[in-house]
Amino acid sequence: MNPNPFHDRLTADNSAMVLIDHQTGTMLGVQDIRLDQFLSNVKALAKTAKIHNLPTVITASYAEGPNGPLLPEILELFPEVKVVYRPGPISSWDDPNFVAAIEKTGRKKLIMSGVTTDVCLMFPVLQALAAGYEVYAVYDASGCWDQMSELTACLRMSQAGAIVVNWAAIAADLQADWRRPSAVGTLDVFHQHLPFYSLLSNNQKADKEGIPGLNR
Repeated sequence: MNPNPFHDRLTADNSAMVLIDHQTGTMLGVQDIRLDQFLSNVKALAKTAKIHNLPTVITASYAEGPNGPLLPEILELFPEVKVVYRPGPISSWDDPNFVAAIEKTGRKKLIMSGVTTDVCLMFPVLQALAAGYEVYAVYDASGCWDQMSELTACLRMSQAGAIVVNWAAIAADLQADWRRPSAVGTLDVFHQHLPFYSLLSNNQKADKEGIPGLNR
């Protein structure tokens, strides 16, 4: 028996995805990573949740103000999810509707990302840890005003007990075995959002089928 159940692997049956404040206003302020790469990471993480049918909680803060609406691609991926709109609370964990949505998933492992990392992600991560959840904080599908703010937020979450990780590690942990049916979807996400992996696949294809147009 595992003496610490929080060390169990992520699976589609024990985890939930939590996407916090990926809004088109706040996302404009992300400066610690190129905006195009950041958008790609967010979409990859969201697609990973979809592939594994994870219970997904989505929330937005002050959407009618400068924070703006949610990223359209997220809404398109999860048309069945009722978004928790927060008119006031800065930390999503301070909104009882958000906490109720988390509890409704029935999962104790939360995969969380948000904008910004030092506020919208870190605050609820710390509160979720205090409430007894295991939290995977996905730093590259979150974002901050500068690299130092991102780094210090990641350090604080890690010191509090969160597992700070990137989206690709989440996808690989959930996939676990390429023989599983979800492999097709996971490979597709890797091809779309990990450019080097697409190039590796092309090399493998060339090894099997030959270099197109060579020696013809």
